[in-house]
Amino acid sequence: MNRPGIADRARKRITRRILPYLFLLYIVAYLDRVNLSYAALEMNKDLRFSPEVYGFGAGIFFAGYFLLEIPGAILVEKWSARAWIARIMISWGVVAVLTGFVHSATQFYWIRFLLGAAEAGFFPGIVVYLSHWFLYEDRAKALATFAAAQPIANIIAAPISGFLLGIHWLGMPGWRWLFILEGIPAVVLGGITLIYLTDWPHQARWLPGAERQWIIEELQEEKRTRQEAHPYGVWKTLGQPRMIVLIVAYFFMVTSVYGFTFWMPAIVKKLSGFSNLSVSLLSALPYTVGLIAMLLLGWSSDRTKERRWHTALPMIVAGTGLALAVLSQNVPILMIAMFCLAAAGMYGYFPAFWSLPSGFLTGTVAAALIGTINSIGNLGGFAGPYVVGYLNRIAHSFSAGVICLALSAVVAAGLILSGRIGGQQTASSKATSA
Repeated sequence: MNRPGIADRARKRITRRILPYLFLLYIVAYLDRVNLSYAALEMNKDLRFSPEVYGFGAGIFFAGYFLLEIPGAILVEKWSARAWIARIMISWGVVAVLTGFVHSATQFYWIRFLLGAAEAGFFPGIVVYLSHWFLYEDRAKALATFAAAQPIANIIAAPISGFLLGIHWLGMPGWRWLFILEGIPAVVLGGITLIYLTDWPHQARWLPGAERQWIIEELQEEKRTRQEAHPYGVWKTLGQPRMIVLIVAYFFMVTSVYGFTFWMPAIVKKLSGFSNLSVSLLSALPYTVGLIAMLLLGWSSDRTKERRWHTALPMIVAGTGLALAVLSQNVPILMIAMFCLAAAGMYGYFPAFWSLPSGFLTGTVAAALIGTINSIGNLGGFAGPYVVGYLNRIAHSFSAGVICLALSAVVAAGLILSGRIGGQQTASSKATSA
């Protein structure tokens, strides 16, 4: 049996079958999460929301998200990935549509909270799901391809949202239609997911027998090696210093990323005075740079088998870009260029970071702890938008908030570099790549 040839064909077939679809799902997920940043250009004025109200509402998404992350990741491992992901998509799509009908701050807070609860478990569930199909040595590339949906969703959201803000149908302003029309695809794709996705390789009739047997055996060997090297349960692993470092570092980085994501269009509009459509189009530029950085660094991390510096250096770049954006705020084009630098770091760290825990965790322990990292870390998604809104209200300037986001990214980098937290290449991985 020509195992190298079988391995190559299996990898390509699995990649073609799984990653494009997951990529599409994440675009829709992220679009429904961040379209608020564009809707706010008109919504805040219509509903008389202060910067602090908007920041709190943007961030409270992550309070709901926090509650169901861990059980969601475990259900993907122990029950069914396709059923759980389909449930998530249908419920968040419905809530996203309902966001277009809010009329008060209280309704806004509740709908954002419910949207977070509905989407909870999606991202860590996908991370766990990818470990069912991709060996550790291939995982950063797979994660980079999947997570590239984040910047692409922002790139897509920019012109679409700019256009929708200009419409006025059935007596409703464009920002309401933005939520309604961008929520419907999630419901449709939720139904398709039940048919299209396959939970485990042994169920994959679309894989030829030899290729199916190869990936099953390789993943079993990788799992056995990891369990021998790290035979601990959830609670003992959670208390290890490297797990605590990953959780806290992710919190600080997410604080920076979502503070930037939810406020960038408003900052650009205030400092430039451009139209909504122009602001939306300019806001797409940083995410384009972020996409390129994510793909290149994911490839580089897998090629070199190095994770820690591929995580920390982009975090430092993100903090540097944000700080320089504050210094260049009187020149809007230069400020946007610095936002591009910041976005390169904000997305470039992602593939290597999420390959770190899967370097020493496996099975249900991995599912539970990846969910833990994501749920606690994503509370930074509440902190970032709220802090920027709060500081803007009391200082009447975005500068202090953006500096806080810059410092947060640098703190995250310092934590990642504070000790050895990555796993070693497994014996099975070495054998496969030899």
